[in-house]
Amino acid sequence: MKIAVVTDDGKTICQHFGRAQYYLVASAEDGSVTGKEQRPKAGHHVAGMNHEHTHAAGACHGFNAHAQATHAGMVSNITDCQLVIAGGMGQGAQESLKQAGIAVHMTDVADIETALKLYLEGKLPNLTERLH
Repeated sequence: MKIAVVTDDGKTICQHFGRAQYYLVASAEDGSVTGKEQRPKAGHHVAGMNHEHTHAAGACHGFNAHAQATHAGMVSNITDCQLVIAGGMGQGAQESLKQAGIAVHMTDVADIETALKLYLEGKLPNLTERLH
């Protein structure tokens, strides 16, 4: 199994999927992490920059054509993963991951090592309320 964790520093989990700069991709077998690699993550946010959202009348954020293309770009580098762990994300990003066959797990655990260990032990709560 491959698990992608959104991060800016390779140690802590980003609180928002769309703003992360990287993925830490962990390979896991038999309940243990067997390898890790850091991958770049395309995205529409760069640290420190403001991002303005525009919406067509009646359109839900994260579901217009531009957002879907952006989310597809974010997912393109982790299509070999079965799971993403993030601090939170929007519904459009979650839907793009779902369409790619990637499950989503949202957590308030900041440390990547701790979150991976808890997930592999079946003890990491999935905080679905962090979906916005």
